[in-house]
Amino acid sequence: MAALPPTFALPHSFLGLENRAPDAKFCVAGIPFDLGTTNRAGARFGPAGIRAASVMLRDGVHPNSRIDPASLDLADIGNFDIALGDIAASYAKIEAQAAEIGHLLALGGDHGATLPLLRSVRKRLGKPVALAHFDAHIDTWPTSFGQALGHGSVFYRAIEEGLVDPTKMIQIGIRSPADPEVWDWTIGKGVTILDAQTVHARGPAFVAAEIRRVLGDAPAYLSFDIDALDPAFAPGTGTPEIGGLATWQTQAILRALGGLNWIGMDVMEVAPAYDHAEITSLAAATIVWEYLALVAVR
Repeated sequence: MAALPPTFALPHSFLGLENRAPDAKFCVAGIPFDLGTTNRAGARFGPAGIRAASVMLRDGVHPNSRIDPASLDLADIGNFDIALGDIAASYAKIEAQAAEIGHLLALGGDHGATLPLLRSVRKRLGKPVALAHFDAHIDTWPTSFGQALGHGSVFYRAIEEGLVDPTKMIQIGIRSPADPEVWDWTIGKGVTILDAQTVHARGPAFVAAEIRRVLGDAPAYLSFDIDALDPAFAPGTGTPEIGGLATWQTQAILRALGGLNWIGMDVMEVAPAYDHAEITSLAAATIVWEYLALVAVR
């Protein structure tokens, strides 16, 4: 096997991959979109930041699975097209492009872009999907400051449109201010919520067991808002909230989720302009890398 160049000399595609074929089994795509942000903009630059940091993960195999995720049938197919300045039209474009891909790993981008991704998954499966959602925010507000398609409303729309099965949906790391009616509506729909304090008190093993219990054997989607992490571990995001998960907790949880029926994932809300030393971008890239190790084992 030919030796790789130093990691810093690899192309700034995900894991430095050269292959851009959209017919690969696993496809990474960027979604440079942040029209639905409600605080600090800049997540449109998230895909580029995640890709640049990801090359650090090419200097060995996964320590648990002994798998090199870069050796999978994996392609970085570039960025999805969006409609500049138009949220609804951008969502339509994102959904149409995602429909061409079997197993998508999306780099965002604001969290609103998860809605068209789930619409695409729902059409492909023909039924609602199970969902593991890591976030500081509940994201089930009917509107985001009056905007029906803002990033705070993505899972309200997903539940109302029948894209996800709320009884097979679990949210991990929630801790931001929330309207009690929004919280009660979410619980009332059957969603399981593990707030950040519960994660800290009960530990990664408990959290992973709860995720496994809720998702079961159903086709499952992972949506990871990087602000699920504490700002100490992810300052480069638009709406940071104190008291969040540490990267070690997140890694331990993800490594305990092997064998589940994962059918796609995204990592959202990376805003490199607010980052320091690429720690947020590297955390996001590592989450995707950990996910690849999971699906490779299955």
